[in-house]
Amino acid sequence: MNRRTWNLVAAGMLALALGVLAATLPVPMVALGPGPTYDTLGDVDGTAVVAVDGLQVFPTSGHLNMTTVSVTDRLTLLSTLGMWASGDRQVVPRSEVFPPEKSDEQVQQENTEQFAASEANAEVAALTELRLPTRVVVGDLVPNSPAQGALQVGDEIVAVSGRPVDSPAAVSNALATTKPGQSVTITYRRSGEQRDANVVLGSSPDRPQGLLGVRPGIEPRAGDIRISLGDIGGPSAGLMFALAVIDKLTPGGLTDGRFVAGTGTITPDGQVGPIGGIPFKMRAARDAGATAFLVPADNCAEAVANAPDGLQLVRVATLGDALTGLGALSAGRPAPSCSPAP
Repeated sequence: MNRRTWNLVAAGMLALALGVLAATLPVPMVALGPGPTYDTLGDVDGTAVVAVDGLQVFPTSGHLNMTTVSVTDRLTLLSTLGMWASGDRQVVPRSEVFPPEKSDEQVQQENTEQFAASEANAEVAALTELRLPTRVVVGDLVPNSPAQGALQVGDEIVAVSGRPVDSPAAVSNALATTKPGQSVTITYRRSGEQRDANVVLGSSPDRPQGLLGVRPGIEPRAGDIRISLGDIGGPSAGLMFALAVIDKLTPGGLTDGRFVAGTGTITPDGQVGPIGGIPFKMRAARDAGATAFLVPADNCAEAVANAPDGLQLVRVATLGDALTGLGALSAGRPAPSCSPAP
């Protein structure tokens, strides 16, 4: 083989090697895009997203869809370039989604915990809005909980050190002046029987007070409400869960048959907070058929800049705002809008 042929062969082998590396070498990037959207009034895999037992339930219509953002991980250089060039995805450093100081398992666990908290907060906010009689219960026990063996999921929390509690916030307030290592008496009710348990409080790096190690929730005194939605993480479905609970427990559909989607965290007192990835969530909602989208007030500027055609943006800062906006849509009145004034 002459020198020219050897150069061509070497160049070809180098190009092949670079192609293999580009197709197989992982890069520290992830791609964000539209994720699945789920109707909180409907079923997923045969299970109702919001199920109510023992309370009067009213017919619903239309859709109240929660939205998600997809995360594509383990990208190669070649797939990263392809997703960047497509314009359908946003490629960001992996550290923005998976902080390097945490393992992937820890991030997944945090997302799962945030999602469970959003379910609990949604139920509290909805029941508070509806002014239904409620009771405080043990929603979950944290890993290695100091209350392990003393309390069980579903126990009603009656009092903390003799101080009656009627909300999850009241449980936190009752523990506000405690210290790690301190013993407190938890009065609880299980299977109709009231009992006392002494719990030695643990510690947590993010708070000075003692740690009981339970996630208090709230339930109606009569009946049961369950929110279930498989392997979804994060806190941003809280608003849509709360609306679904209210829609099922009140006469007259909230949407009047419309396809409404939305997003937003929710606190137990009904405050709606901002979320990430709203351009992707709006796109997924519009592709699914939504004509209106509930936008947290603090996300309005980003939403207006990225809204797909045909999607009406409804501004919400509280659960009450969302109900007002849905009522305006149903009545044909102008709803509070993210759009700038003309």
